[in-house]
Amino acid sequence: MKIRKNDNVMVVAGNDKGKTGKVLKVFPKDSRVIIEGVNIRKRHTKPSQKNQQGGIIEKEAPIHVSNVMILDPKSNEPTRVGSQIILDEKTGKKKIARISRVSGEMFQ
Repeated sequence: MKIRKNDNVMVVAGNDKGKTGKVLKVFPKDSRVIIEGVNIRKRHTKPSQKNQQGGIIEKEAPIHVSNVMILDPKSNEPTRVGSQIILDEKTGKKKIARISRVSGEMFQ
């Protein structure tokens, strides 16, 4: 999976198409991600020790990874993700870095 936690992404398909947000959690086995402020669902809860009041709670639900695209760090537009092997000069080891297909910029 090419999308990681704390990446800025845009929803490209579904009810929340066009919305952007930060990835809060990633589920690689299910190919799903939770994005801040996207795919909000309402849950009716009983009062409990944790939630004294109870009532309706709004929560982000997971969305399939194929429906989101990572945002380019340079232009802030949706882009595909590529990989590039970079040689670390200090340790001499090879690292795989994620790069934007549009601008060639590296993701943090």
